[in-house]
Amino acid sequence: MQDTYLHKGKRRNMVQALREKGISDERVLQALNDIPRHFYLDPAMNALAYEDRALPIFCEQTISQPSTVAFQSQLLEVKPNMKVLEIGTGSGYQTAVLCHLGAQVFTIERQKGLYDKTKPFLASQGFRARCYLGDGYKGLADSGYAPFDRIIITCGAPYIPQPLMDQLKMGGIMVIPVGEQQQEMLRIRKTDGEPEIETFGNCRFVPMLQGRQF
Repeated sequence: MQDTYLHKGKRRNMVQALREKGISDERVLQALNDIPRHFYLDPAMNALAYEDRALPIFCEQTISQPSTVAFQSQLLEVKPNMKVLEIGTGSGYQTAVLCHLGAQVFTIERQKGLYDKTKPFLASQGFRARCYLGDGYKGLADSGYAPFDRIIITCGAPYIPQPLMDQLKMGGIMVIPVGEQQQEMLRIRKTDGEPEIETFGNCRFVPMLQGRQF
């Protein structure tokens, strides 16, 4: 894989377009500028890698469009060394962005084919995420790593999974798209009482499914 001047130029244009769409977190923008998105796609998709669109990846899944990755990352308000649980590793692109932001990333994938492909690839790119094959609805309750400062869900959940809320640190933030056919992007802040929920418009993700898929 090569990251050519052409790729870098397309990334700069992509980042400028994200600024114009309202992404203001410079750390997030720098991460998207530094990480070659085309590395996380089939070579046949190379020409489309820096368009703001979701694209197919392995196991009939998708890589989210850059504006969605940037928006969720911005909503998450990640600080260096925070423990972040990601539900839905996918191609590893969002994982790489979180690692670039300095987070300690714990990521769960239910598709074994994707898990087997993405875990070694992330390591080859120098990202030290802890990758797990498992059920995202359950999180990592028995891992000893909970509670997490932040939780990000990169697939559409029909509801907010209580086991994930239980693994979120008090004062922590969860970013999750909730809904059936179409989702609404939510940012949830855990408090001593009822969680504080903010809404950020409609979106569309592949569905969040239960169990592992071999």
